[in-house]
Amino acid sequence: MAKHILLTGGAGFIGSWLVRHLLAQPEAYRVTNLDLLTYAGNPDNLLDVASNPRYRFVEGDICDEALVSELMGDVDIVINAAAQTHVDRSISGPGIFIHTNVLGTQVLLESARQKKSASLEKFIQISTDEVYGSLGQTGLFTETSALEPSSPYSSSKASGDLIALSYFKTYGLPVCVTRCSNNYGPNQYPEKLIPLFIQNASNDKAVPVYGDGLNVRDWIHVQDHSAAVFAVIKAGRPGEVYNIGASNEQNNLWITRKILEILEKPDTLIRFVEDRLGHDRRYAIDSHKIQTELGWRPAVDFESGLRQTVQWYLDNPAWIEAVHRRATAEQAKEAHSHGV
Repeated sequence: MAKHILLTGGAGFIGSWLVRHLLAQPEAYRVTNLDLLTYAGNPDNLLDVASNPRYRFVEGDICDEALVSELMGDVDIVINAAAQTHVDRSISGPGIFIHTNVLGTQVLLESARQKKSASLEKFIQISTDEVYGSLGQTGLFTETSALEPSSPYSSSKASGDLIALSYFKTYGLPVCVTRCSNNYGPNQYPEKLIPLFIQNASNDKAVPVYGDGLNVRDWIHVQDHSAAVFAVIKAGRPGEVYNIGASNEQNNLWITRKILEILEKPDTLIRFVEDRLGHDRRYAIDSHKIQTELGWRPAVDFESGLRQTVQWYLDNPAWIEAVHRRATAEQAKEAHSHGV
């Protein structure tokens, strides 16, 4: 019988790529996708697999103990990709980040522990390099780097990581944590840096760059991230953390100018704006461990991947419009619930 994977947050950017990657494997996995469909959860991301008999979508909250317990029944592998992820949103409203990224993670872990059997092979906690805080001009984050998160978002993810690892140490739950660098690619929510800049520039709107634009990130295509997570599913050692990066450091100003170059737009569209609170200066990942232990390597060249990503957004205006409509409806619903 095909192994059953419970994947949370599978309607989001990274989650939807993971769903497709898993369904494409010769092992014929069954995938149950649990997603609350908040503003960044987009069912259109998975239209191409919606009719696959090995795929099931369940709309719901990872904080719903009864629902999670029901879904956990015959699960072999859990992948927790559900998260509130946008740093700016965490600064203006941190509560939901703590609720989802900390409490939700604990609910999943506890349900997995309660349902634990010999068939439970892995619990994979999808995390971020932002838990490490900011680097100086040299050096790389390793799996043993200190956790020094700077925002409510990154601190909530660090908390989830530590809770997950405690379930391995205390209960023997087969937990692995993956910490990935900045993802890019098709289907990413439009408020993120690369899709936002593509949209603005293609419409001759100003491109807002925080501070001096020299904050450095290590960029990786979401396809490579999905392949790395699959490598952890297959051979990751329980109790271990695996950093995932493509050794592709670029500062935000370089990214901005490259997008403008691809779109044949002038640099005069760049607008430097007040820097984000607690804005980390540099991230850079050492992915030696996952490469040597599990044989994973990044495969997507950054410049070609960026050009393909730009073209995808240009070719899919209907997707972008639908995302904006859902976001507007979500905001109206939230305003109504608060009596605004």
